[in-house]
Amino acid sequence: MKTWDERIEDVWADAAGDEVGDDTIARIDALAAERGSDHARAEFERAGARDSAGRPAEAVVLYRRALSLGLDEEHRPQCVIQLASSLRNLGEYDEALEVIRAEEELSADGPYRDAVATVHALILASAGRPAQGLSVALLALVPHLPRYHRSMTAYAHEIADSDT
Repeated sequence: MKTWDERIEDVWADAAGDEVGDDTIARIDALAAERGSDHARAEFERAGARDSAGRPAEAVVLYRRALSLGLDEEHRPQCVIQLASSLRNLGEYDEALEVIRAEEELSADGPYRDAVATVHALILASAGRPAQGLSVALLALVPHLPRYHRSMTAYAHEIADSDT
């Protein structure tokens, strides 16, 4: 018998490459019901299903609930990233920036730091500050470059100022 996590992974694997719709939401909701409405991970999965189906307003409520219930260190940053992205999709740029900047501090050395930077850059671009968004993206790339760290960092900071 497969574990709950494996069955969740199966639903997402089945949905890969397809448009997520009511069927995926129903399958996730059925699995979430096994854990109950006070289970953070179950609420996170429910939020993700709605987010993937293009229902960001529904997802935001569930992401917030999952965070308030307390997610583990693997799923908490994912939830925050997805929450910030959904807020961006809803045009709630200030709140999205607040959420993602807080996560940036928490995940500075974590495995999701580049994903956090990517969402941060997207939010800035969507908020009409594309140069600042480019700067955030460039600064995220700098550690991956074989050389030119100092100059690229300086250029990224210089570019950020062009939005002001």
